[in-house]
Amino acid sequence: MSTQLPAVTVVGSINLDIIASADRLPAAGETIGGGRLTQQPGGKGANQAVAAARLGVGSRMIGAVGDDASGRLMLESLSGAGVDTTDVAVLDGDATGTALIVVDGDGENQIVVCPGANAAFSLEGVEFGPDETVLCQLEVGLPVVLEAARRSAGFFVLNAAPAMDLPAELLERCDLVIVNETEYELIPALAGAKLVAVTFGKDGSAMFERGQKVAEAPAAAVTVANTIGAGDAFCSALVLGLGAGLDYSAALTVANAVGADAVGDPSSQPALAQLEEYVARVAGVGVAPR
Repeated sequence: MSTQLPAVTVVGSINLDIIASADRLPAAGETIGGGRLTQQPGGKGANQAVAAARLGVGSRMIGAVGDDASGRLMLESLSGAGVDTTDVAVLDGDATGTALIVVDGDGENQIVVCPGANAAFSLEGVEFGPDETVLCQLEVGLPVVLEAARRSAGFFVLNAAPAMDLPAELLERCDLVIVNETEYELIPALAGAKLVAVTFGKDGSAMFERGQKVAEAPAAAVTVANTIGAGDAFCSALVLGLGAGLDYSAALTVANAVGADAVGDPSSQPALAQLEEYVARVAGVGVAPR
């Protein structure tokens, strides 16, 4: 276990992304040629942990990889980005999670996730501090997310992706839920959640309390290279902005700027500036109590 608790602990998936880039996405049953193949670190959990580290805070990753070459590569990548990997389990007999991704010339994508070790780990032996911020997603088993919610006492955030029905116990524990507009529509129970941030792509983002919009922020203009890691960067930036004392509108504006930088980067784990630079970059953003 780590002796110092970081600013954000991420409980979630770690994947190898295998990406085929093509001019357009294939239709059902269609084969298209001329693709370009790349591999890179990914997984919503790992992407969010790396984004937090690159934004300039400590981050801890709780998850699992297989005892294979891909797992070793994922651990090296996380550590190289400054993420604490002490609580990443290496599971013998389970392959490292893999995402098969097709990306078109506009940055739109199709993704199939093969969870592997992500579906097999537990929180046995993992501890959470009383004031620790915990960020989860739904690319790992729901029982793990529920256990994290029960055991963490600090600020608990759920990026409810991929969309699924959420147990009432989990939703009631969430201090913040983050979704895109499609996920918001697919999870009706979110209308009653205490605090939900929703992203709307080119239309920006908004914050809802018990279904009532209480803040919004416009999107930043950007040339799209890849949308895979943008939502994950947004999640980390929003959590960190709120933790730093930004009000809802300011935190959304900063998170939109971070997401825009991520969209303009072809990597699932894009290079980012320090959080303070985004706060200074966005005109009219100031630190204010909520």
